[in-house]
Amino acid sequence: MTDQTTLQYTAEHEWVLIEGDTATVGITAYAAEKLGDVVFVELPAVGTGVIAGSIVGEIESTKSVGELFAPVSGTVTATNDGVVDSPELVNSDPFGEGWLIKVTFLELPPLLSHAEYSALTGE
Repeated sequence: MTDQTTLQYTAEHEWVLIEGDTATVGITAYAAEKLGDVVFVELPAVGTGVIAGSIVGEIESTKSVGELFAPVSGTVTATNDGVVDSPELVNSDPFGEGWLIKVTFLELPPLLSHAEYSALTGE
């Protein structure tokens, strides 16, 4: 499991792990809890260009459908086939095996710190 205090976050409840020019993206435990039991995950294809703030995927649960937003602009370099095959990983390990996409980017937009995200969610 990733140290959540070292991650950056979006107001749309994505977490972002920055490693060089690559952002690994997933949804937070808060978002996974609000969605309920995840039953389907749709992710963009590797090679897809994405724009920060745009919808790049869909996460369906037994009670609602959530959208995955790109936190950075760039190119999708990897998708997690594990969550496509076993969507429940988004609930059981959102900060680890439940990661969703990796995006190579040129510029990092402003993101929230762990403290800022915790204040946003009231946690």
